[in-house]
Amino acid sequence: MKSLKTLVIAAALSLGAVAAGHAQAPAAAPAAAPAATTTATPAPAAPDAAAPAATPSAATAAAPAGDATYVPMKPTPGVGQPVDAGINFQPQVTPIGETAYEFNHYLLLPVITFITLLVLGLLLWAMFRYRAKANPVPSKTTHNTFIEIIWTAIPVLILAVIAVPSIRLLAAQYEPPKKDALTIKVTGYQWYWGYAYPDQGIGEYVSKILSEDQAKAAGEPYHLAVDNRMVVPVGRQVKLIITGADVIHSFAVPAFWTKMDAVPGRANETTFTPMKVGVYYGQCSELCGVDHGYMPIAVEVLPVDKWEAWVRSRGGNPAGPVAAAPVAAAAPAVTTAPAPATPAAAPAQTAPEAAPAAAPAAAPAAKK
Repeated sequence: MKSLKTLVIAAALSLGAVAAGHAQAPAAAPAAAPAATTTATPAPAAPDAAAPAATPSAATAAAPAGDATYVPMKPTPGVGQPVDAGINFQPQVTPIGETAYEFNHYLLLPVITFITLLVLGLLLWAMFRYRAKANPVPSKTTHNTFIEIIWTAIPVLILAVIAVPSIRLLAAQYEPPKKDALTIKVTGYQWYWGYAYPDQGIGEYVSKILSEDQAKAAGEPYHLAVDNRMVVPVGRQVKLIITGADVIHSFAVPAFWTKMDAVPGRANETTFTPMKVGVYYGQCSELCGVDHGYMPIAVEVLPVDKWEAWVRSRGGNPAGPVAAAPVAAAAPAVTTAPAPATPAAAPAQTAPEAAPAAAPAAAPAAKK
């Protein structure tokens, strides 16, 4: 009996020990889990703290403040636009235009006038001198060698005289632009224009014709006034990259002696250098559809300081990509400054990796 009681007591003590083990194992596992959680939580705080420090400086450099000092210029009557009963070219405000104007007026017109009067005189003389009444027996002369040499040599000399300045003018119109030229992308649409200033960071904006009431209220000529002008600085070369979005258009401003086709899928280039402040008008010069006559062009030439104000009013940078170089040079200083803090943050990032290692160690004990 004593041995039987001893076995029963030993069995009870064994069951109690097992029950105690089961009760203690779950208590240990929850204790390890919170430790891993509290260690892992602060880790993301290091990157978040560094990000706001770099953001304000980058935003300040990338978004220049606007400028409200720009006011659209009023056009001058008779300047940069057609005039009633006009028979002459518009007054030219670019070096190329002035050269072409002088070439036409001081060389071509005198030569054309001389040739026209000479031919008219010869015709009148031949009609009177060799009329049938004065020559009942017509002359049988077929040719005259001396006269044939004269009327061949003189036109050749005239063409040679005209060719030299003409070729020089043509070459000047297609000279490559200077490095500091202001680049403007011009796109022809049906039926309006789009302008973009890539170097200043000004995206494309559209230029559409004003209604008659709007043009009168603005003091501008109807059919030529637009809501958004192309704005350029005086005295600086402007490079136009011209293309078409749908059909062939043609960008033409008579006061600049500028005309270039806008062809879809092709980028044509032309330049002009405005030398006088003012507002100058043009129109699409290629039949492009039903509203071809309602595609005006308005170019506003401003002093440099006012042009810079206009660029800032558009959210652009007047200095162009040159001003972005100091910002790019300073960028590494922002990224390298927090480098000393990296070792201090490293333990926080490695702690979450150690915490999960303790949890699997406790899990098998619970399964047993």
